[in-house]
Amino acid sequence: MSAVDPHTLTGAYAAHALDPEESAAFELHLADCPACAQEVAGFAATLARLGSAGAVVPPEALKVRVMAALPGVRQEAPRTAAGPGSARPGRRAGAWTKFALAACLAVATGAGALAVQQHGQAERARDRAAAVQQESDRLTALLTAPDARTVTGSATGGSGVGTVVWSQERGRAAFLASGMPVPAAGTTYELWFDDAGTMRPAGLLPSGEGALLLSGPLRGAKGVGVTVEPAGGSAKPSGAPVMLLAFT
Repeated sequence: MSAVDPHTLTGAYAAHALDPEESAAFELHLADCPACAQEVAGFAATLARLGSAGAVVPPEALKVRVMAALPGVRQEAPRTAAGPGSARPGRRAGAWTKFALAACLAVATGAGALAVQQHGQAERARDRAAAVQQESDRLTALLTAPDARTVTGSATGGSGVGTVVWSQERGRAAFLASGMPVPAAGTTYELWFDDAGTMRPAGLLPSGEGALLLSGPLRGAKGVGVTVEPAGGSAKPSGAPVMLLAFT
């Protein structure tokens, strides 16, 4: 890790994306750097909240079918040496998660015929799981960017908080909401990039909980705002923002 500025590894460390050697070296740095310790704590909390926001409860039938098929699945032999093209240990978790998900889905769909309704539910669950995994991969890439930064603020009236994670290098940002009031029927939260006073639409968040990868590039934005808009969103803010978070 000597060739890498340790201050840029806080996101990767919080996401467990470092090799064991890199992680050990970074922890030595962490012990003497309060700023990095605070940033790691912030990233870890954000990752935990992102995980709970994107969690999907699998159908009970899926668990039963997977457990029933386990006795017939051969365990892969342990690998004692890594070849030139092998993935580094610290990078393998994401690939294994995708493989395990694909294997479970293959077992669920290949263990026998399902009723039409069950099949439709399985298809929807699979599509949602794939979408959640894709969104999670994008958010993780953003969180582990060397220049990733976060800012947190409270909604108007102190009800709920929002966190923005952004990376100038990636040109992307994400918003995480926690404890904000549920919008009234027929309305939604809309996110905006603040282009020096001009608000640019960046996505919709229908509830006061969850994570959203903001649409569109940063493109010099100075921050992110949140307003309550009619369902479907608006081209321009129709009311005062309930939250404004400036990039620092």
